[in-house]
Amino acid sequence: MYTYSAKPSEVEKKWLIIDAEGVILGRLASQVAMLLRGKHKTIFTPHIDTGDNVIIINAEKVKLTGRKLKNKMYHRHTGFAGGIKTDTPGFLLAGKHPERVIQRAVERMMPKDSPLARQQFSKLHVYAGSENPHTAQQAEVFDFASQNPKNKR
Repeated sequence: MYTYSAKPSEVEKKWLIIDAEGVILGRLASQVAMLLRGKHKTIFTPHIDTGDNVIIINAEKVKLTGRKLKNKMYHRHTGFAGGIKTDTPGFLLAGKHPERVIQRAVERMMPKDSPLARQQFSKLHVYAGSENPHTAQQAEVFDFASQNPKNKR
């Protein structure tokens, strides 16, 4: 018996499309992080990118439970003295780029500070509306909302 280690040439990557309308943000982000890393495949190897490409549509219609819409805070710093900026998910979802809420949630569930993690995260494509420019890839529909009744609100 030996431990199987996948080679980059053996990895078959698919394109998956997920509709985020009415789906709980944290549950969606954890599932997407798993798909990007390839942990759902039997050939998963930690040091090889075995994950799939994921397209998320309707990002502005994602749901947050409890009071997270106005009480949760995202902090960033401009680099200047006193330059800390704070946003809430409700402000971001109502703003110009609602897809950043999903991107931040998925990014924080990925491994930190490695070239492999950046490569895996670059396979995530999030769009606010129902249209996406990836029709040529013939993405399979991944019905996340119907997997568990708790996934949809």
